[in-house]
Amino acid sequence: MPARSGKQYLQGLKDNSAEVWLEGKRVRDVTSHPGLRRGAQSVANLYDLQLDARVSDEMTYTSQTSGEQVGMSFVVPRTLEDLKNRRKMMTRWARTSGGMLGRTPDYLNVILMACAEASSYFGANRPEFAQNAIYYYQHARENDLALTHTLVNVRRTRSAQGTTGTDEDVALHITDERDDGIVVKGARVLATLGPLSDEIMVFPSTVLRTTEDAWRYAFAFCIPSNTLGLKFVCRESYDIGRSNFDHPLGSRFEEMDSIVLFDDVFIPWERVYLSGDIELCNTLFVATGSEAHMMHQVITKNVAKSEFLLGVACLMVESLGSGGIPQVQERVAELILDMGVMKACLRASEADAKIDQWGVVSPDKDHLEVARNLFPRMYPRMTELLQLLGSSSLMMLPTEADFESPIQSEVNDILATDDLSGLQRVKVFRLAWDIAASSFGSRQTLYERFFFGDPTRRAISLYNSYDKQPVMDRVKEFLELE
Repeated sequence: MPARSGKQYLQGLKDNSAEVWLEGKRVRDVTSHPGLRRGAQSVANLYDLQLDARVSDEMTYTSQTSGEQVGMSFVVPRTLEDLKNRRKMMTRWARTSGGMLGRTPDYLNVILMACAEASSYFGANRPEFAQNAIYYYQHARENDLALTHTLVNVRRTRSAQGTTGTDEDVALHITDERDDGIVVKGARVLATLGPLSDEIMVFPSTVLRTTEDAWRYAFAFCIPSNTLGLKFVCRESYDIGRSNFDHPLGSRFEEMDSIVLFDDVFIPWERVYLSGDIELCNTLFVATGSEAHMMHQVITKNVAKSEFLLGVACLMVESLGSGGIPQVQERVAELILDMGVMKACLRASEADAKIDQWGVVSPDKDHLEVARNLFPRMYPRMTELLQLLGSSSLMMLPTEADFESPIQSEVNDILATDDLSGLQRVKVFRLAWDIAASSFGSRQTLYERFFFGDPTRRAISLYNSYDKQPVMDRVKEFLELE
């Protein structure tokens, strides 16, 4: 099967309906549910873009297995040009949403690719797991699947506890190991895109402690989202049925976050990557190279998001005629700097890319780590800058209905600027509001703060992993300490 169309993606969600719960009711069809359907359509639009004749050469490549055109996000980068071509494809996808879709299918596609190329890593656990990694990558590529994932266990408290560092009765764990597979029970968070996915990847919940029963929490597998016993429990939807005018982002890009409940779910061995090996589970992302490729996708998205916020800010300033004010110039300049840093890190990661131990051209991780650690701090400030630039204009926001009412001419007149009609001005500032002040925008800020987990832990990880010796040696040489 070649790269899918949006229609095929939506039909797949209908034909293989997962058990999805939203606001206390089971959702029988996510493609028609008011709180989910427009998010599903936005994902469908990504698939349609792959088949757009104007850009299909950039969005797809020829599968060596089937000879069909498949999604470029699945490509194995053997050359620097391959890596850049993949980034161009990911950029085009990210720009369709202004970076507001954080879990587009390419996020997990690049991880699948890296795992397949590092198949012997999984084979060290059990020989058959190596073939499983290869098979599943090919399965996802040839069927152009949309995947969700989860790797965080539910915890009742943040206090130190237990041998596994989690509540044993609610954390996802193996309850039975059979000749034909494993059975798991428990809960995981946070499956973004879960209700809109074809299948789910369940990664190890790092870092597992090497205790007697820790093996029960050590696993990695992939299963269809409609597997018996699997449930997605959604948060409240930010798509509340308003028009694209009133909620320009929330009405389009609700990707939905969910808790995943596993009620004695059976996973056949051919769908398992790892089982019972704590060390392999703890080092999976780094050792397979998947972390670097995942960061490459995320920073590509962050560049698109930074560009989008800068564009919104510039339109706000232009519409208000405030570009001559020094404080305004300073705030926009800060957004330019943020975007520039993200772009520089992304390009530097490609310029310093190297062939890894698996034969894959991998972007330089150090440059991506810089961007990964900076953006969670940058983004809340970026939205604050939009608030400062907009001030009361982010509150003087009539709805679309007001511009279709008997008072529309009055509203249009009083809100008009030198360059924009009142209607045009409200369109600009409703977009800024949906980024910086709405419930949808607040979720985006929270999401970016913790995209990679606790920022402090990420900083600690960077400190411990970064090779500090070369810079120390330069200082020692300068001081003639040796």
